[in-house]
Amino acid sequence: MDVLKYNQAAWNHQVKSGCKWTVPVTSQQVAEAKEGEVRIVLTPTRVVPSDWFPPLNDADVLGLACGGGQQCPLLSAAGANVTVFDNSPAQLERDREVAERESLELKTVQGDMRDLSCFANDSFDLVFHPCSVSFIPDVQPVFDEVHRVLRPGGTYLFGACNPLVFIFDYDKMQQGELDVRYSIPYSDLTSLSEETLQQLHDQNEPVCFGHSLEQLIGGQLQAGLKMTGFFEDRWGDGEEAVLDHFIHSMFATRAIKPS
Repeated sequence: MDVLKYNQAAWNHQVKSGCKWTVPVTSQQVAEAKEGEVRIVLTPTRVVPSDWFPPLNDADVLGLACGGGQQCPLLSAAGANVTVFDNSPAQLERDREVAERESLELKTVQGDMRDLSCFANDSFDLVFHPCSVSFIPDVQPVFDEVHRVLRPGGTYLFGACNPLVFIFDYDKMQQGELDVRYSIPYSDLTSLSEETLQQLHDQNEPVCFGHSLEQLIGGQLQAGLKMTGFFEDRWGDGEEAVLDHFIHSMFATRAIKPS
């Protein structure tokens, strides 16, 4: 399977079906961001602390795998020079829709988060990267590229799933039962039966990958980034929310590129 092409089509379908991660921000949220109240998420429910951001006015910001008309328009409204980079044309269109509606300036670029070769070294003051590495099989190229395109002293804000999300039988989780079945690293392509994988395909669901904490956190350190912040979050809703009764299933990190 060509994962990049398949997940591109799947996320285009998510836009058509109204997935919550494809619903643009409101005019009220944009107005609040223009007044300095930037309330955006890296994970499902917890707002990113304001002190995690560098000064946004005139900052060069890359919204990495961040289409959907949600976070990037708010960063633009706060005064940043924003580039949205995403694999899904339909998700990027959401950002353009908000930009036109609110008279915001932002640039959209389609591509693979593992290949940022269209950007020069030391191009951005901030890379904002909400939960999306679950849709690629390998994460180290992402961190290496983020380090390259960040300016010295630049900030990387990253959200991801706790690997434990992927170890349970998904069908039983939908019934509220937690049954450990899979190992980490996880891949829909090798962990699921052909029948279940075909069901995902028929439902236009993206294929997912579960990475280890060593890959998700150690990979940033290996790339040369210095971690300066961490928080956990809950899933909030959906089948995976059963985990919220026991443990936070999402996390976010703040890292900088040393000067």
